[in-house]
Amino acid sequence: MVTSAEFLLSASNAGHFPPEGMPEVAFLGRSNVGKSTLLNRLLGQKLAFTSSTPGRTQSVNFFRVEDRMIFVDLPGYGYAKAPKSVSRAWQEVVDAYLLQREKLALCCVLLDSRRGWMETDLQLKEWLEFHQRPYVVVATKVDKLNQKEKNASQKAIREHYPSGEIIWFSGLSGQGVKEIWQTIWKRTVR
Repeated sequence: MVTSAEFLLSASNAGHFPPEGMPEVAFLGRSNVGKSTLLNRLLGQKLAFTSSTPGRTQSVNFFRVEDRMIFVDLPGYGYAKAPKSVSRAWQEVVDAYLLQREKLALCCVLLDSRRGWMETDLQLKEWLEFHQRPYVVVATKVDKLNQKEKNASQKAIREHYPSGEIIWFSGLSGQGVKEIWQTIWKRTVR
């Protein structure tokens, strides 16, 4: 699907964000939810750093895709082995990104399908809705669920997201990659 993608830069504060130009797609979620794995699957190459340790992405990472859009990997929220002052700094840079970027076309909110909505996820959802930022929910790690668990997960996610689009994603099989790309192209190509 992707013929060219490259890492642009890593920004630890808003002053380091690149100038705006192309539409941007942001990837948000709790620490260790699978943001970097999802990005690597979408891009067809290993550009984003993955780790089993929560909190490895500590800055805002920008990737140019097809010379048509920018993917933005944001630091995870929730549990991370970092001092509270560092976590606060991450939150400030994420807030600055989400509030200031006029070219932000879509936010992909990643939820661990085994856990569903957690309090911090719901706070993010409310924040995005309040600030009228378009988003789609991507349920990750779906390969770890059997059909009964997937049905229960879908019901739990729908409780707080009754009519929005849910895309089921597996980093192992690539399930959901096509659907995520379709959603991204719909929101960014005008």
